[in-house]
Amino acid sequence: MLNNKTIGVVIPCYNEASQITMVIESMPEFVDRIIIIDDVSTDQTIDVVLNYIKENNNNSSLQLTSNLRTEITPTIYNRADIEVHQKNIEEVKKFHPNEILNNNPDHEKIILIKHLKNGGVGASVATGYKWCKDHDIDCAVVMNGDGQMDPNELESICKPIVEEGIDYVKGNRLIHKSAWVIIPRIRFLGNSILSILTKIVSGYWGISDTQSGYTAMSNHALNSIPLFKIYKRYGMPNDVLVKLNIAFCTIREVKIKPVYGVGEQSKLNVVKVTFPILFLLIRSFFTRLHTKYLIRSFHPLFLLYWISFIIGIINMYFLYHLLANFFVPDSKTPTDYLIIFIFLTISGFQSLLFAMWMDIQDNERLSR
Repeated sequence: MLNNKTIGVVIPCYNEASQITMVIESMPEFVDRIIIIDDVSTDQTIDVVLNYIKENNNNSSLQLTSNLRTEITPTIYNRADIEVHQKNIEEVKKFHPNEILNNNPDHEKIILIKHLKNGGVGASVATGYKWCKDHDIDCAVVMNGDGQMDPNELESICKPIVEEGIDYVKGNRLIHKSAWVIIPRIRFLGNSILSILTKIVSGYWGISDTQSGYTAMSNHALNSIPLFKIYKRYGMPNDVLVKLNIAFCTIREVKIKPVYGVGEQSKLNVVKVTFPILFLLIRSFFTRLHTKYLIRSFHPLFLLYWISFIIGIINMYFLYHLLANFFVPDSKTPTDYLIIFIFLTISGFQSLLFAMWMDIQDNERLSR
């Protein structure tokens, strides 16, 4: 425990047999549960974890029982609580199929969950989050199974949640003084570009290093977002940020060091994930606008964003004709088309700037 709050560490694993023991043994004492999710590894990851559990004392002094087993006595005032409880029970079917390999998970510190089919890192994190939510974990941290996250920084990741009530804390490697030296150039550039796009998409304009997986989520946040809808692949951190913003969750970044060269093997195929992540960001942006600024609470920025988009689409017609006339010999650019194009460009740009400014102002309160 930390500040009398329970700490659970979710470790998504895929072929981490060579690294997972090091990650487990480096875990700080205040961690109450280590939830390892094996995403159908083709190596010996499960056997390594099971042997570690067998050869080491895995008993915990803290018993954690799933709240799904709790029965709520109906009264005239608690119908909402009963409905939420029933929803939590039923949503288990919406998560990736899995099974717990522990004999006595209520009393064991290391919880090993096996996916029955490969789902991706996002699906593994969602499974771990669901376990933490069902066992009322106060702070759920995500650490990769490859050893690229320093356990000594775990306390600084958790403290804003357990001491100040922040909903979501994420590590930021880009602001560390060694970032430009340690992080490979292509990763640094790609991360920076995705961070800029995710600022706009998520509404958390003050964040960077959006691809950092070293994060902590409060129990309030776990119960505020649809965990089973978390994007299943490498765009998971971006998708989670959008869902948290829609739920009005507070966020903070803490400086962490970039870690490379500890035996990890990158499983990221840049070409394969680039376009799916871009499509995810576009879809997520419009989902946030529609859900947060139209359905839940109407805000003028919704109209301003859409006005700028519509003007941009209409302006493409005039741009096409202007370019067509420009490249045709002896043709004259229509003056009225040029005036309309300039007017629409200025109007659309102004609408976009005002919408972004309102977006920044409205979400400033969520960055602590």
